Amino acid sequence: MRKILLILVTILSINTAAVACSVCEKQQPDVLKGITHGSGPQSNWDYLIIGAIAIIVVATLFFSLKWLLWPGENSSDHIKRTILNYD
Repeated sequence: MRKILLILVTILSINTAAVACSVCEKQQPDVLKGITHGSGPQSNWDYLIIGAIAIIVVATLFFSLKWLLWPGENSSDHIKRTILNYD
């Protein structure tokens, strides 16, 4: 567990953002300046969409890890018991 935590902290601490070129940097809003390429968001709806998607991704990651690490399927009538043989 400690090894996994160390790997996770190392991965998260590495700055992997792409550095924008000078032309793209001039077209970006202040929030994204120097981070991404392209013209950036065209309206405030783009920020709302990105925020909603980010919430969905974080929730999906949370529940995936939660149910992967602690499945909680202990009842004897669970569907997995129909295919498992403990002989």
